[in-house]
Amino acid sequence: MKITAYKTRLVVNKDSLFDVITQAIPHLPEKSVVVVASKIVATCEGQFVAKQPDLNPDERKAEKHALVRQEATLYTEPHSSKYDLMLTIKENWMFVNAGLDESNADGQYLLWPENPQQSANDIWHFLREHYGVKEVGVTISDSTSIPLNWGVIGHAIAHCGFEALKSYIGKPDLYGRLLKMEQVNMMQSITAAAVLEMGEGAERTPLAVVQDVRDIVFQDHQPTQKELSDLHIELEDDAYAPILTKADWKKGGGGYKG
Repeated sequence: MKITAYKTRLVVNKDSLFDVITQAIPHLPEKSVVVVASKIVATCEGQFVAKQPDLNPDERKAEKHALVRQEATLYTEPHSSKYDLMLTIKENWMFVNAGLDESNADGQYLLWPENPQQSANDIWHFLREHYGVKEVGVTISDSTSIPLNWGVIGHAIAHCGFEALKSYIGKPDLYGRLLKMEQVNMMQSITAAAVLEMGEGAERTPLAVVQDVRDIVFQDHQPTQKELSDLHIELEDDAYAPILTKADWKKGGGGYKG
């Protein structure tokens, strides 16, 4: 696998995402996957929420927590965390604070892209047309943490242009035992590797092109609803259900309506 991160200009509110991509990436080879940081997608969409001025620290926390409640599908209250963080579920992703970000946000709150899957689809169509490629993939990346481990890694919140799952079900292992559940999440694996190269701070490299991905299967269509549903596990069916179902989940607004 070969990963190349691309430096861009400083992306600002309501910038043209397609211009940012084309100015940064001069050539796109066939059979590549383009990884785009969710932060620049949201920035180009103008997904900013201004902070109210002159708030004391407790009021500022309350402001942020109220916005997280609006953004999350499900959330836990901040007092349940020693770090005053809110565990949230949005779409079929679980992470902290519903993706609300203050880093590299110019003193504001930056939300998730409005519709990450639609954004991935639109980028995919644009890449095929602008660069003249037929087989190309797209993922939109964000950061997440792994329980019981310090540090964050990249993960994909949307994909387009390739099969997200590689199944080993029904295939024999080294000793002939047929595998029953094993699937490789291609979109997450590719994105995690790319984000390591892209960085998490002030690198200003929010784009990466990934080449020579073993066993990737490109597609000539957007993910179907069934393909997207196949990625989703209901909370009660998850392997971590004994923990997840015990959380004191509250129902959130599911999206900012301001």
